Amino acid sequence: MMKPTVSLFATLFAVAVQAATPTPPAAPPAAPAPDNTPRLAYGFLMKHEEKLVFSPCRDRTYMLVEDVSADRQVGRGLEMAGLADGRKLYVELFGVVEGNNTLLRASELNLALADGRCQKPGGSDEAWLASGNEPGWALAAGGEKVTLQRQGAPEVNLPYRVFTRQGEVAQFSGEGPGARLDVRFERKLCRDSRGDTVFGWTATVQVDGQTLQGCAWQR
Repeated sequence: MMKPTVSLFATLFAVAVQAATPTPPAAPPAAPAPDNTPRLAYGFLMKHEEKLVFSPCRDRTYMLVEDVSADRQVGRGLEMAGLADGRKLYVELFGVVEGNNTLLRASELNLALADGRCQKPGGSDEAWLASGNEPGWALAAGGEKVTLQRQGAPEVNLPYRVFTRQGEVAQFSGEGPGARLDVRFERKLCRDSRGDTVFGWTATVQVDGQTLQGCAWQR
């Protein structure tokens, strides 16, 4: 008659011990991985004692710029635009901001303009802009259409599609009533032949048997 009592006592003791054992706290959720996607930063840049100092448009803060681009593409473009002469540049750089907004690691130059003013970033209707001289022409791509304007020639309008990207090249081809357009942008420094602006892309546009050369930049 004692065995059931002992067994019941042992079961109650085990339940009591288990209830008294604290449950370990749940592990805290893992911190989200940092977003290292380069984004467009636009503002003014000057060289001060071998350091590049950047101030975003409509912002009184400052941050240092570190050139992490391949083959010093950013630094070479800034020098082409006149940075070595002590000039203040308006620049658009793709990069990642670190160090509590004190460091911009710049990986690509979009454009650099000596003594320029802040420009409004492109909206949903602009993904790319390109232009050239001799003859003068301008291309805008984004939203619903690609538009090419040339001196002495009718305007070309074609439906927009996202440019195909392969390595350092972005391309677009389209055909409409009476016009075929082939656009090729290559990521190489390109200087405006009539100004002090340096862009991050070269542009080649073929239309109606004509080849147009110029520069391109992203919006």
